[in-house]
Amino acid sequence: MQNRLQCLGKRALRVATGTALCLAISFALDLPIPVIAPVFAFFLLATQNRPLSLKAGLGLALVVALTMGTGLLLVPLLRYYRFTGVLLVGLSLFFAFRYGLRGGNNLVATFLAAGLTMISAAGVADLQLAVTVVGALVKGLLLAVLVAAISHSLFPEPLSERAQPVAQSMPDDQTIRLALRATLVVMPAWLLAMSDPAGYMPIIMKSVSLGRQSCTTSARGAARELLGSTLLGGLLAIAFWFALRLFVNLWMFYLWMLLFGLLVARKLYGLSRTRYSPGFWLNSFVTMIILLGQSVQDSVAGKDVYRAFAVRMGLFLLVTAYACLVLQLFERRARRRSFTYS
Repeated sequence: MQNRLQCLGKRALRVATGTALCLAISFALDLPIPVIAPVFAFFLLATQNRPLSLKAGLGLALVVALTMGTGLLLVPLLRYYRFTGVLLVGLSLFFAFRYGLRGGNNLVATFLAAGLTMISAAGVADLQLAVTVVGALVKGLLLAVLVAAISHSLFPEPLSERAQPVAQSMPDDQTIRLALRATLVVMPAWLLAMSDPAGYMPIIMKSVSLGRQSCTTSARGAARELLGSTLLGGLLAIAFWFALRLFVNLWMFYLWMLLFGLLVARKLYGLSRTRYSPGFWLNSFVTMIILLGQSVQDSVAGKDVYRAFAVRMGLFLLVTAYACLVLQLFERRARRRSFTYS
């Protein structure tokens, strides 16, 4: 039991340290869309207890190439044959989520969905913006993989701990239903982002996170899981912002992120008792990173931080409420079908 607690403690330290380090480096280097790297690092460290192997690294590189190529190729279709382009994006999202549900790497599925939607939305407005998003995704992923490797070397997994079990594939009918549900969660936010990709890019990232979470959340607990985690993420971002204002420098940015990361990681790994699922805490922390990172960028650009935060938080809640509605509609349809066949 003691060894198990020590192992979970190492994982919490690894997640918090890696995410905080990735955030600090991303903002220090002034990367385009700097929140991408810490979000990917958090997903990578929270879902993988072992460092990426050479095969997994090559697989991620292949996903990067596939995402960039597919996203850019869809831009002409979205510009001149919009209906066909929208259908192809929806179909691509469906296959990305279906791949993860059928036992594939969920990290790869998440990256594929995020890259496809962000690049295609940016390319419709401005090809140069699409190139910027491509650079942000590539740099963010490379930084996340590098920081994850460093974090695993600092807090290695004990040799006695078994490797993570391979994800079990779901039945085909359930896989299709959940993948379609996740696709419908992401699509409206992506369509909205095409009107102003630069302003709505965080909404795409949030919707992809919700789509991923919707695959493991039941309709009964949707409001508590999805809306609750979004609200908690907003509250954490507010608390972080006012804490950061006490000493505004990159070093304190790193330390505060480390502290908040440790608090959430303890909940994520069950070191601190909670009635909420790991997905709840994962989504809360991702929401906090996105909101906080955008607020920092707004401050640097001289924008009204509080007004921008209120608008962004309102959109996050709207997207989350829509996701809850989709889950409820699919659940009712499934109940009707089971009642009819019985």
